[in-house]
Amino acid sequence: MKEIFAKRLKSARILSGLSQDELVVRIGNIVSKNAISKYEKGEMMADGKVIISLSKALNVKSDYFFRPFTVEIEKIEFRKKSKLSVKKANAITQKVTDIVERYLEVEQFLSIRSEFSNPIENLEIKTKRDVENAVNQLLKKWKLGYNSLSNVIEVLEEKEIKVIEIEAPDEFVGFSGWADGKPAKRQVRYPVIVINKRYTIERKRLTALHELGHLLLKFNKNISQKDKERMCYQFAGAMLIPEETFRMEFGNNRSHISIPELIAIKENYGISIQAIMQRAKDLEIISDFTYLNFRKWISKNRSEEGLGQYIGKEQTGRLNQLIFRAASEEVISMSKAANLANLKLAAFRKELVAL
Repeated sequence: MKEIFAKRLKSARILSGLSQDELVVRIGNIVSKNAISKYEKGEMMADGKVIISLSKALNVKSDYFFRPFTVEIEKIEFRKKSKLSVKKANAITQKVTDIVERYLEVEQFLSIRSEFSNPIENLEIKTKRDVENAVNQLLKKWKLGYNSLSNVIEVLEEKEIKVIEIEAPDEFVGFSGWADGKPAKRQVRYPVIVINKRYTIERKRLTALHELGHLLLKFNKNISQKDKERMCYQFAGAMLIPEETFRMEFGNNRSHISIPELIAIKENYGISIQAIMQRAKDLEIISDFTYLNFRKWISKNRSEEGLGQYIGKEQTGRLNQLIFRAASEEVISMSKAANLANLKLAAFRKELVAL
């Protein structure tokens, strides 16, 4: 019990982005920093009064501190800008771990056995051509065809990938990893993709598929990390517009491309103009010179304001759907459902009725 409390306290503190000193202030100095440190090391146990104060300060229920850990996320591929601090990155990781724990818990209540398989796990990626071949095989195995993917997140969730959107600083791009569930009889690994809720719909789509590349592609050991990133970016672009489709839309050799043409492709396929031009360069449809000139032009408008917008929906919904289902079927109590949804009971009841 002391060990669980120690880990949960540290997890909740990191999730809140607080130092031990800041936590002491939040709880009105009823215990010292030294006491907090001992709690987190499992050397001392807090009494009831302190636990209540900690739960209020960290915005968690008291029973959170005694809930066994069932998930650990490993092999994390974290994408961020250099300005994102380690403190904020750790808070994001803890937040995702908490959401995945709730995700797996509601699946257990509903007796859902989530199994994921990688259809291209036996393909070794050495070159750009290997990436294109991997995408073609994946589209075939998943029966997605070569047309526009209307909802990327929905596709990934249907394939048993836990996709999570979080409110995060702009410096956070996304990450992927494997969550180890720890049921009594077997250990299962669940693929996890995390994206920033603040981003545009085109960027969400590209980021989610970029992270999918990190989960699925088996790179040759001699491929550098920088080249892995480039190939995952290529993988994402190819998923949104496969080579055959791209050449049909764009042609095989271009020296001049009009802006209205790029906007039309963006709005049809849900891919940014910058990613379209990168795709054209990867497929050697445009020259390095043409691409460089484009980069100079777009550098003044990286957000692509006024350059079209994909009209579609890219939001995670499976977790909430499962929670509402469990509550509606009375598999779990309203209180438990609200806890899993991370909502107050009144707010959860209101959302449930609204459906």
